[in-house]
Amino acid sequence: MRNSGEVQSAWWSWAASAPPKQNPVEDATGARCAVGQPSGVWFLAGTFGGSVKRRCSVPHDRTLVAPVVNLHGSKEDCAAFMRTAAGTVKLDGKEVPLKRWAATPITITGSVGNPVTSVEGPVKEHGCGLWAMIPPPSPGPHTVGIRGSSGNFRLAVDYELTMTN
Repeated sequence: MRNSGEVQSAWWSWAASAPPKQNPVEDATGARCAVGQPSGVWFLAGTFGGSVKRRCSVPHDRTLVAPVVNLHGSKEDCAAFMRTAAGTVKLDGKEVPLKRWAATPITITGSVGNPVTSVEGPVKEHGCGLWAMIPPPSPGPHTVGIRGSSGNFRLAVDYELTMTN
């Protein structure tokens, strides 16, 4: 996954692959962080608003991909969302550079009743947001702190990750 459309389509499809109460975005502890992970990368989830602390084990060779704040919808929805989008990602206390992606055509493939699209199958929309792409951290314990906002939406996610051999 190299471009914003591929990354956003894959992440949103991952987030839409599980029904309510099993969804990684709704996960309050990290118990579901491994569900449906693709090969080569490891998706971190934000929240639908609010704060959570999660603990996860991650294969040591995975790039971490995390939205700080993100949205799917129309070009106009994305333009309005991105006007006030702000946030940070810190790996072990050090700020990570963010990618700022404007409206990009994406396809989200969802499961029945998922809390992202509410429908099964493909949905074509635009995706946008602030994203972090973190090269694989060394084996061992790490922290990732995600703070983001846009308009009245706010989130704070703290991950305790153990990168495993």
